[in-house]
Amino acid sequence: MTGTPDGSAPAHPVGTVLALNSPKLNGIRRLTALETVRARIAMAVDLGLLSPGERLPQTDAIAEALGVGEITVRRALSSLCTDGVLERRRGRNGGTLVAEQPPRGVVDAAETYHGQTAEVHRLIDERTVLECGIAHLATRGVSAAALDELDALVAAMDRAASWAEFHSCDERFHLAVARATGLDASVETYGTVLRRLYAYYLPYPLAALRESNDEHRALVAALRAGDAGGAADIARRHVETLHRTMFVGLMG
Repeated sequence: MTGTPDGSAPAHPVGTVLALNSPKLNGIRRLTALETVRARIAMAVDLGLLSPGERLPQTDAIAEALGVGEITVRRALSSLCTDGVLERRRGRNGGTLVAEQPPRGVVDAAETYHGQTAEVHRLIDERTVLECGIAHLATRGVSAAALDELDALVAAMDRAASWAEFHSCDERFHLAVARATGLDASVETYGTVLRRLYAYYLPYPLAALRESNDEHRALVAALRAGDAGGAADIARRHVETLHRTMFVGLMG
């Protein structure tokens, strides 16, 4: 390890990386996978992000979007049906849907998420810093192949049939931008922050997600044009939106 002139360890770079990669055991990390799925879907219903009568995606898509196993998703959906938050319908238009009059506040684990406002805002700010730098640097070395990959992901998000499908493409898009910098360390650090923030992700209306995809499209255009300042500004606005659109900005 490289030290400072007086032989002591450097104060910031190493400590920062360790802090990013060794998160403390906070509230949601103490919840089981089943509890987190129940809480995230119930909160989306409570906040109006999932509307009465809205059909949920297939269990495999939900599992991928929320980072859990399909069995966990099936158990969570079944228990939310028992709670009256969701309901099952048979037939051609069947599936798992939000109940027409779902009860509010029935999932105790959701309170753990409610108490994480400061942690979520801190993660958003960390992501803002990293994303602006990544967008700026990516304009210098982004390849034609990388731009093609980003274009394809933007097109996939335009076609996404559900929030779950969109979310999976969104994660791949942002990691692809990070890889375009050519700096492996930035990809690792950014990926850690992104995954920690995604642990708080809730289902969102597809219309709002498609609007955010316009910013993805603008970012790709800035990268293609080599506009470092424009790319960084688009990235900043894209991430700062989370302060008011993630659940911590909606609970008031």
